[in-house]
Amino acid sequence: MNYLRGFVPWIAFAAVSAFGWQWGALAGLLLGARLVFQQRRAGVATDALILEHSTLLYFALLTAFSFARTDSGLHHYTGALSMGWLALTAWLTLAVDRPFTLGIARRQAPESLWNNPVFLRINTVLTSAWAAAFTVTAGVLAAVSAAGLGEAVSIPVQIAGFVVPAVFTARYPERVRARMTAAGAPAGATADH
Repeated sequence: MNYLRGFVPWIAFAAVSAFGWQWGALAGLLLGARLVFQQRRAGVATDALILEHSTLLYFALLTAFSFARTDSGLHHYTGALSMGWLALTAWLTLAVDRPFTLGIARRQAPESLWNNPVFLRINTVLTSAWAAAFTVTAGVLAAVSAAGLGEAVSIPVQIAGFVVPAVFTARYPERVRARMTAAGAPAGATADH
């Protein structure tokens, strides 16, 4: 579940935005920068930090815009924009055949599995699940914002947008491993995430 660390700036953004969207954006930017700095200092490879670098870019852009235009109506759609940005990031990593979960998984799996077709396929499926969840959540949040339904509806939608793919990510490799074991394949072929 190391990938959840990458979502801390997004969670901080959601929490701090109650005091103003510009402050939420700044909190996301500062935490995103701290996360990238800590991970790079610890020697984490760049391909394991795709989400963190994308987060940093998003919050840099949003911080600049939100301080320049604190009264912009765009702030009503920041939940949808955030999820849309994450969706775009995930879909782009799939388009270039570098699923964002792959770098994260490689930190936890032995190098002998890194080019294993099953390992690669699992990460493609996991990134696809995250991309789909982010896309659906962005659409639902845009509709919630347009309808003026407020935080009582948007917060549970945002939480579901992270929890559903996180649960899938935790369970899917185990299901693949169980199927492979039942079929007589070596148990280590899928490695934990």
